[in-house]
Amino acid sequence: MGFPSQRQGFFLIAAACAGAMGFALYSQHVLGLDPCPLCIFQRVGVIAVGLIALIAGILNPRRCGFRIGAALVGLAAIAGGSVSVRQLWLQHLPADQVPACGPGLDYMVETMPFAKVLKKVFEGSGECAVVDWTFLGMAMPFWVLMFFVAVLVSLLVLWRRPSRR
Repeated sequence: MGFPSQRQGFFLIAAACAGAMGFALYSQHVLGLDPCPLCIFQRVGVIAVGLIALIAGILNPRRCGFRIGAALVGLAAIAGGSVSVRQLWLQHLPADQVPACGPGLDYMVETMPFAKVLKKVFEGSGECAVVDWTFLGMAMPFWVLMFFVAVLVSLLVLWRRPSRR
């Protein structure tokens, strides 16, 4: 059993995303950790990475197609990682600088234009700064960021690997 092919790499990334989403849903429904708006956007990033990787794996593209698929997966991972960084920044603000809690994402989506919803979400709110779960002393957005970094490193390794079919 050798190193995975580019196609297998895409499938492994998609499987890792499914696992990450499984843990996110477990955290929400079993551990009772309700996701804040930034958490939801990180989930969207994980789902986007997984879907693009799954499609690329199914299509099994040649060299140019692999590069396009890897670039799209990479862009989705960078976007998701950026949201993680924003939430980590909010979590490390002094208590007096944390923005006040705002309305929930569902309410904002129903009552505001989409551009304004995005602006409000990325400004963050008090609920996004709450650390209610840690593993090895690090909050969930840190681990989601590490997940996105691992996806990017995997893509770099696959990119440098000669294509096998």
